[in-house]
Amino acid sequence: SGQKVCYGAFKRSCYKLAYFQDLSRRVGFQEARQACEIDGGALLSLESEAEQQLIENMLQNLTKSGSGISDGDFWIGLWRSGDGLATSSACPDLYQWADGSMSSFRNWYTDEPSCGSEACVVMYHQPTANPGLGGPYLYQWNDDRCNMKH
Repeated sequence: SGQKVCYGAFKRSCYKLAYFQDLSRRVGFQEARQACEIDGGALLSLESEAEQQLIENMLQNLTKSGSGISDGDFWIGLWRSGDGLATSSACPDLYQWADGSMSSFRNWYTDEPSCGSEACVVMYHQPTANPGLGGPYLYQWNDDRCNMKH
């Protein structure tokens, strides 16, 4: 489900947000990636601050639309491959975009990525959560376990 919205200003001009309030319909990273590919797309790769802002505006519009959207992070197409746990200071440089794009733009929340067993990335969307050290948990990125349901 989700509605496709197209803009002309970005390399990938069409976007589709899928949000499931029903927790049982939320999926892990690989399932989300496969669903996007079946739909002819890819999980979101963000290449600039302007594109990040566009997505934030889309999420805000979704919230205002009366859909009843609540807390629920969104998978994006950033992930860290490799075996074992990455704990070195080089860990943030190991993340890559699932669609193969090379953008170095990042919008990590304070103290992220935490690495370890968390290798897949979500865009925070927790409007009801109390702010943390990095402010509200809205739109910044967090690495999470790939099997988590978002």
